[in-house]
Amino acid sequence: MPSHSLFEQVSHGSLGNKIFDILRDRILNEEYDNGQKLNELSLANELKISRTPIREALKQLELEGLVESIPNKGVYVKGFSPRDIDDMFEIRLALEGLAIQLAIDRMDEVHLAKIKDVFELMEFYTTKKEQEKINDLNILYHETIYQATQSQYFEQLLKDVHYYVSVTSRHSITQPERLETALKEHRAILEAIVANDKELAKETIQKHIRKTQVLVRNYYAHKKLK
Repeated sequence: MPSHSLFEQVSHGSLGNKIFDILRDRILNEEYDNGQKLNELSLANELKISRTPIREALKQLELEGLVESIPNKGVYVKGFSPRDIDDMFEIRLALEGLAIQLAIDRMDEVHLAKIKDVFELMEFYTTKKEQEKINDLNILYHETIYQATQSQYFEQLLKDVHYYVSVTSRHSITQPERLETALKEHRAILEAIVANDKELAKETIQKHIRKTQVLVRNYYAHKKLK
């Protein structure tokens, strides 16, 4: 086993979680093909760690439905189907419509200032057309709205759903014009929040989510034809 690991200072339990995050991102970003076998020994050698945290991470991935363990054969990538991802959007549509209304009811100056700050960064990086930075800020923008609900349970619930949707969406929304339209949608959401208009805020955020859903659907439909 190679001696120099990036994870040398990480505790055993945390290491399994870290490997889980790495493998989950790879699966969701389609770095592995559906049906591809994940070999414990190969992964351990690649990441310069023992096989135990790899095994723990694979068990977590199986609980998430991202891999399938077949007795006497191994662990295979399962991923999410287009229908699974579409279902996530529907769940997010309902939950986020409620979240933004709760956020407006419970919003304080600190949360509002943070949302404005994130949006200003989105404006800046949109002019620079820095796709990856905008993707990260998009996640932060929505998570800041979740935080404004001041509900730990609701925030975590939404972050889990939004994580899967955002990661599976980022590779499919690469059109330069989408950066501009997405910025306009986020501006409309912010304006509705500032106006304290719960119904308008719900409508604008759901339109934004639906637009992203359509783009993702188109991506998977095009991919299927290849």
